[in-house]
Amino acid sequence: MFVFKRVVSVRGIIVPQCTSLSVRMFSACHCLTSPKRQSPYSSVDSERYSSLVKSVMSSRVSSQTPESLQAEDEHVFGPVVKAQTPSSSSSSGPKMRVPKTLHPFLDCEENPETDDLEQGPPARIALNRGQGRSSVPSVTRILQQTLSPDQIFYLERWRRKMIAELGEEGFKEYSQNLFRQGKLFHSALEDTLVSGGTQQNQSPSERPEYPTEVQGCMQSVSHILEDVRAVRAIESTVHHGTLNYLGIADCVARYRGVLCVIDWKTSEKPKPFLSNTYDNPIQVAAYAGALNNDSNYKYQVENGLIVVAYKDGSPGHAHQLKPELMQEYWKTWLVRLEEFTEQRSSHVSSAALEKR
Repeated sequence: MFVFKRVVSVRGIIVPQCTSLSVRMFSACHCLTSPKRQSPYSSVDSERYSSLVKSVMSSRVSSQTPESLQAEDEHVFGPVVKAQTPSSSSSSGPKMRVPKTLHPFLDCEENPETDDLEQGPPARIALNRGQGRSSVPSVTRILQQTLSPDQIFYLERWRRKMIAELGEEGFKEYSQNLFRQGKLFHSALEDTLVSGGTQQNQSPSERPEYPTEVQGCMQSVSHILEDVRAVRAIESTVHHGTLNYLGIADCVARYRGVLCVIDWKTSEKPKPFLSNTYDNPIQVAAYAGALNNDSNYKYQVENGLIVVAYKDGSPGHAHQLKPELMQEYWKTWLVRLEEFTEQRSSHVSSAALEKR
């Protein structure tokens, strides 16, 4: 109970001086006399949604937690491959290295991309280990020999697990099958892209028949291939003369109108995030940087694309790398390249000392 000694305005109503009034009772009376607001749900067709309302109101299950949502997602979509978190030792260590020399990603002397370069068949420069290139390392070799301790640990654990399940001979056969399926997949992609592009503009009778081993993968990327146009290079060697490395780019084409270096990957598990692709973005940046500095290619590429195809035919994922991201992965590649060069120099020095 409060005593008002002055004139007070409560919700627009003047209360005289020295009037004793219970604020709680006053508020209640005011609410009763105020016009009732119309609920926004009063216009909903209750009969139409009666079953939904009953199911919600009658449910006694508590609110979903992140764990229950994740379990539900895994039941519907299958388990998601999560990127490995850095170990405590690496997170507490020094910051990420930066390249000692920041070599340019683009060759400013080369002409930018033009439409007239898209005419004619795509380039396919075969790998030639002659012409002084016998000792030039490949992008794959450099990345394999500069893996982080965490990457080496997880790869070795996976290898041991597979050998325990399949045996030595079974794991060897499994690895050979993976390599064979990868070659068949790339061959099927080449046939599709070179022989008229995607299946979108082909009748069922014109569509190529794929080997059984890759039918699922081709179905997986069919919706992505519809956005791939103007193929300029396919399975073509790129060489960076200044940095002295080479590689074979899977494809160079326009994806949704943007010229990209495209890398095709197959997977048995979903990889919906770029972080799930591990070192693949570094590989794409390395290929693009070599192409931009290779005189065999008269254009520049600033974008990348990693396409993950699934063997069960589920829709594949396309991870696009824009120029800003490509520049960051290019710096990471330069660091890995420097690590590889240092390792090789150290091995050469050790071998020379042993001979003495």
